[in-house]
Amino acid sequence: MDGPHDELARVVRDHAGHLAASLVHLLGDFSAAEDLVQDAIETALRRWPTEGIPDRPDAWLFTVARNRGLDVLRRQARYREKLAQLQWPSRTEPDDRLRLLFTCCHPALPRQAQIALTLRTVCGLTTAQIAAAFLVPESTVAQRITRAKRKITDAGIPYRIPSDAELPERLEEVLTVVYLLYNEGYLSSTGDVAWSRRLAGDAEWLASSLAWTLPREPEVLGLLALIRLHQARVAARFDAEGHMVLLPDQDRGRWDHAAIVDAGQLINRAAALHRPGPYQLQAAIVACHAEAPRWEDTDWAQIVVLYDMLLAMAPSPVTRLHRAIALRHLAGPEAAMDELDELGDALDRYPLLHATRAELLRALDRPGEAREADRRALDLTANPAQRALLEDRISRP
Repeated sequence: MDGPHDELARVVRDHAGHLAASLVHLLGDFSAAEDLVQDAIETALRRWPTEGIPDRPDAWLFTVARNRGLDVLRRQARYREKLAQLQWPSRTEPDDRLRLLFTCCHPALPRQAQIALTLRTVCGLTTAQIAAAFLVPESTVAQRITRAKRKITDAGIPYRIPSDAELPERLEEVLTVVYLLYNEGYLSSTGDVAWSRRLAGDAEWLASSLAWTLPREPEVLGLLALIRLHQARVAARFDAEGHMVLLPDQDRGRWDHAAIVDAGQLINRAAALHRPGPYQLQAAIVACHAEAPRWEDTDWAQIVVLYDMLLAMAPSPVTRLHRAIALRHLAGPEAAMDELDELGDALDRYPLLHATRAELLRALDRPGEAREADRRALDLTANPAQRALLEDRISRP
């Protein structure tokens, strides 16, 4: 169970992205807004342990940031005009966070810096969570974020959604950020919680906002469909004790079938635009699982074909791993193990690789090697639900 400090930190993170978006919108200054957000967070973490979490944490944080901002604005020539704008809004405008997303994903910034900065500033992820997503040290992520913020300030990058002509060079990174945010919500990379309803919901909201703003961008529709398909299984992913329930064992009667139908319609809308992309293919793969009445009815042949298309379009070792998992159900564990062996060391620090290898080794009647692979996976994950699952496997005869 989380301690009081963990709960305080989680509440603060829940509101940090909205606070940043509001302040950038009001001040028009990314660097100043970020400084105010950090001041408000530090004040909350110092005072809330003794004063308690306020009824309106969002308004409390905004007020602290506002009061700190007054000192900054008083030293500026036009402070009276800006001061009049600093009123707590009844709600953050729907596109505020989208503007901040596109600001952080400006092509003047290196791609990895764009994504790291956005995940930290807009989405409220910690540097540890971002480092886990990139499979790099925390110090590397911190340096990328610092340099990106400095670049935005020095270059005077505008706070706005880009024009149609500018959109293609930024949209890919924006979608990557939303995708990584959902991944962190779907299965946490840290040891705090198994998954985060708040982060997953945040990613769905951002994807929905993007789809509303850009209704003829098929990859936006594909990402929204992908997220909704995963969200449709939320009620069945964990049991009453919080233990992970794997896909073959989930009660499909608890899935949100209306959401699955809605996601299918999004996939069809995207396909009608005749611009296929990786998110549309991933959504189609998940739809094959979601639309099967039973695990035994899964169309593995279609899934492998879709993975082949995805690899041709966006090759990656993680996609090859997932294709190997599907191939096991089509061609057997030996064929899947051959695929894993070809990956070499590319995913040596990726826990799913070793957990998958363990499952294949068990299917090949090599239990000792399977336990060693599970131990390697256990060493690489902090997620409590994943750890419990692996520990249970290791303990079996």
